[in-house]
Amino acid sequence: MKRLISILMASAMILTLFAFTSCKKEEPTLKLGLGVTTSTTAESATADADGKGQVTTTAAAVLVDADGKIVKAFIDCADNTVAFTAEGAAKKNEAFKTKYELGADYGMKKAGSAKEWFEQADAFCALIVGKTAAEVKALVASNYKGTDEVLNAGCTIYISDFAVAVEKAIANATDSNATKNDTLKLGVATSQTTADATAEAKGSNKVATTFFAAAVDAEGKIVAASSDCVEVDFQFNTAGATDFDTTKAVQSKKEKGDDYGMKAHAGAAKEWYEQAAAFDAACIGKTASEINGLMGADYKGNADVQAAGCTIYVSDFVKAASKIG
Repeated sequence: MKRLISILMASAMILTLFAFTSCKKEEPTLKLGLGVTTSTTAESATADADGKGQVTTTAAAVLVDADGKIVKAFIDCADNTVAFTAEGAAKKNEAFKTKYELGADYGMKKAGSAKEWFEQADAFCALIVGKTAAEVKALVASNYKGTDEVLNAGCTIYISDFAVAVEKAIANATDSNATKNDTLKLGVATSQTTADATAEAKGSNKVATTFFAAAVDAEGKIVAASSDCVEVDFQFNTAGATDFDTTKAVQSKKEKGDDYGMKAHAGAAKEWYEQAAAFDAACIGKTASEINGLMGADYKGNADVQAAGCTIYVSDFVKAASKIG
């Protein structure tokens, strides 16, 4: 009799557990998007000051639901300035940090602000949860700062670029396995290549900033990823004079699409955006530290990455992705 009672109790527990498990609903998956917007300034060198080129790229990563509403958002800004002399020599930067990476060192509080830049960016991102692209756009006031809703949330800086980047991110969002339980992250890495001016050729101070947006699960593994890169080349002559056109819109490599020209000019099998997508796919299921293993000694992808269709240099991808750890 006792044996029968034990069997019945065990069966009841199993049925209860089964019913509980069956009733648990899986979290709906979200779309991951990355958007960037860029502005530039440039000045020729003088007898008293170096010439300089400044490229400011605001990037937004978003997770959006089926209705196009933001579930999570993250914003950062790479504000990079490079210099060249009146003798036509390019100067090399020691390091590049984003506004978010600078943290308290960005110095807004020292200048009298109530909050640092990263705190204001976080406040904006918290505010736009549940909003659509159109609703985010409506938060921009005529002076390029936010409406009272934004100001009251603790974001008093200019937000027009925030809104543009978010709008692009939502437009770029694609299906993924990310859910609201995952953490949204954005890694940024900037590289620089330089060449002094000569009588035969202009000098160059080129800045390439790579962005890696990712949704990361509780185990630190990437469940969704999206990369992009903004590259700007400030050229100058032997007198440090530049004719860089700051009125020309700067598109990211992904935005250029087929016009980037890897197939037409380099004979590549795939365009840059297609190769970036192959790298992103190779990152799924890996942690930030494991992504280092995707790069070979020649700074290109390992055999698996190249077989997947990414044959370009991946060192900047890896640097950006490693920062999400």
